[in-house]
Amino acid sequence: MSNSTVINRVFSVLEAVSSSGSASAKTIADRLEIPLPTVYRLLHELEDCSYLVYLKEDKSFELGPKCFELGLSFQQRLIAPQPIRQITDELHRSLGTAAYFAIYRGSDILLTYSSDCEKHPRLRPLRFGFNEAAHATAFGKILLSAMPETQRTEYLDARGMPVLTPHTIVRRDLLDTHLDEVATRGIAWEHDEFLPRQTCAAVPVHNGTGMQVGAIAISAPSSKATGRAKTFDTALREHAGLCSRYLRGGAR
Repeated sequence: MSNSTVINRVFSVLEAVSSSGSASAKTIADRLEIPLPTVYRLLHELEDCSYLVYLKEDKSFELGPKCFELGLSFQQRLIAPQPIRQITDELHRSLGTAAYFAIYRGSDILLTYSSDCEKHPRLRPLRFGFNEAAHATAFGKILLSAMPETQRTEYLDARGMPVLTPHTIVRRDLLDTHLDEVATRGIAWEHDEFLPRQTCAAVPVHNGTGMQVGAIAISAPSSKATGRAKTFDTALREHAGLCSRYLRGGAR
């Protein structure tokens, strides 16, 4: 067995445990279609390294402290700086919507902060580290619209354009036309494309060199977004300007 195969199996085992909260060796073997003796060996090696712990009462495995250390390190490195979080919080409070901040990092579009409350909750899939469905989210469209064509093609070819709702744009030519409009207008709208009956909008955030490095966004039930397009547009651009000012090194 090649080293790459072993590594892929190790990560597949970790992902299987993570997705279930806890899982037995047999459950993992059946799900991954890997021989049970191989799964046992991988599980015990991961347990020895503290990436998994064994729950004797349940005869199952769950993530260990090393995984949580990695997750904490990832979050500490990527979470939006405090001034950006404060600006996003202000946007949430001023509009009475959930608000988000996303960045382009490496080859991923990542959500690094969300601001919501019980009355104005975030869209449930949009958690910290969310990096999917850029073709169907407002902040994803903003960041896709700034990519050179070759980079955009590589990104979309690697991740696909899955159908999420009947309104999701899944044809590349239609998406490219839409993204050209986004780049021209400086704002991306998403109506029922990511989740039914939800409206989202996003505008770009720039660094000191003028490069687009992020996006600030909002979401609201479509029924409550009707007639508020201009209000959303104005508030988003104002708060994006504050974010850009901070990233340029200036005070808020």
